[in-house]
Amino acid sequence: MTKLLTFPVKQLTGGLLAWTDQCAAVERFGLNHAAVEGLALEKGLLPARYQRNQHMISVAEQLQLFRSRIAVIGCGGLGGYIIEELARLGVGNIVAIDPDIFEEHNLNRQLLATPHNLGQAKVEAALKRVNEINPSVTVIPVRDFFCTANGRELLSGVTVVVDALDSISSRLELAEICTQMQIPMVHGAIGGWYGHVATQLPGDTTVQSIYRNWVEGKGIEKELGNPAFTPAVVASLQVAEICKIVLGRGELLRHRKLSIDLLEMEIQEISYDGPAKVICFPSCENKPERAAK
Repeated sequence: MTKLLTFPVKQLTGGLLAWTDQCAAVERFGLNHAAVEGLALEKGLLPARYQRNQHMISVAEQLQLFRSRIAVIGCGGLGGYIIEELARLGVGNIVAIDPDIFEEHNLNRQLLATPHNLGQAKVEAALKRVNEINPSVTVIPVRDFFCTANGRELLSGVTVVVDALDSISSRLELAEICTQMQIPMVHGAIGGWYGHVATQLPGDTTVQSIYRNWVEGKGIEKELGNPAFTPAVVASLQVAEICKIVLGRGELLRHRKLSIDLLEMEIQEISYDGPAKVICFPSCENKPERAAK
């Protein structure tokens, strides 16, 4: 550590550590990028890649993000965007869980899907992508189904769990295991023009309430499909919730669901402790009675 702190840097303005200097330290001291970034943040140096974060996220908070471990269950439509944004945000450890490979029908909406990746495991594509955009982030790829049998092992040591599944039964299993393990869970679901987001802290039952009338099947996604933009919107909202949980800041989507209708540009907040509250963009101010799908 002492050697790293005395290592000459070419650009250290405003407490920013340039990427070229990080790479030089990696080579000189035989450390990996994660080790160098962690040491820098501990000493109050902000890697320059995060300089646009610094007016809303302090160096100490950036260190909190770096030390966090986020499990993303599902690496498809929602999961691909979530993993990308977590890596760019500076979350230090991502557990990517998905049993599937990329197929041609994934190409319209899944950020990690490319013609070159067809037939490749989604978790391996996630690992490769994160290594390309932020080598300081550690990705643990797990090519397996999430279920009650392996849930505790997969979520061991996790700070926050992100639901990017397409199966309601699996979501309910995930919610139950998160409750048992006292882990916060950020839930997201999409279908066609529509999506919703909710955050469930240990002891809450919001996800169970959302699906209390569910009988069987994967849900509305199979009926409506998904375009390119819906997963991007919902995933971004999920990442914002993750960031707030890790940093202990802001008001979470707790005991409520944010339901999004991108066709009519309406957002409806549905409370599970009280009456629904409707929030609309300007284009739909005169239609508060329309329910989100």
